[in-house]
Amino acid sequence: MSPRRPQTEADRGAIRRLPVLIPPPEAPPDVDGSDHPVRAVTRAVAADEASWTAAAAAEMIERFDELAPDWPDRLSPEEFVGLPDACERGLLEPSALCLEVGSGTGFGTVHLAAHFRATVAVDISAGMLALASPDLAPRVRADGASLPLPDDSVDVVALINMLLFPSEVDRVLRPDGAVLWFNTLGVRTPIHLPAEEVAAALPGRWQGIASEALWATWCVLRRAAPDG
Repeated sequence: MSPRRPQTEADRGAIRRLPVLIPPPEAPPDVDGSDHPVRAVTRAVAADEASWTAAAAAEMIERFDELAPDWPDRLSPEEFVGLPDACERGLLEPSALCLEVGSGTGFGTVHLAAHFRATVAVDISAGMLALASPDLAPRVRADGASLPLPDDSVDVVALINMLLFPSEVDRVLRPDGAVLWFNTLGVRTPIHLPAEEVAAALPGRWQGIASEALWATWCVLRRAAPDG
């Protein structure tokens, strides 16, 4: 895997910011993940996917399998209410096939399944998937670094509080597809990258729109036209 390319002025100008329509009604949950160990993993993997080893994957599986039973108590459904805003103002077609990578126990799947024609939920943790509703979407246990899908097979890749594996996202996404990146607590989310860094990490040139909703930050990115 090649390291992330340097961000250019064109990249930094490729994200259009939309006004905030759902402001936070109160202080965010008492969580600050800026110094969480997984924040360092997030940056490392986005910059160089080779940093994601079998040992790293095994550690992540163990971590989230252990957290799974208490996961519904760690998150609030309100943290995900910005997903419809991202889908609608991100111009994500309801007729699309959406792949949610890092679906967890299904807090985000609820909104994705309501918006898209079809959604597939993927997570590396069997413990998390076991707690997700089977009625929302098909559940698949897989590593986001090696998805069991053909090239160019999905319209949208949704990443909600999920590590970014740039080349794998690029591989499974159709040429006219979109990436939905959503951090439920914005910069306070342990697994967080700003929109500009997500765009810069993906292969080639990307452009899109971004905004905030409640405590969340989101962006929807698409490949830039050759002369765009």
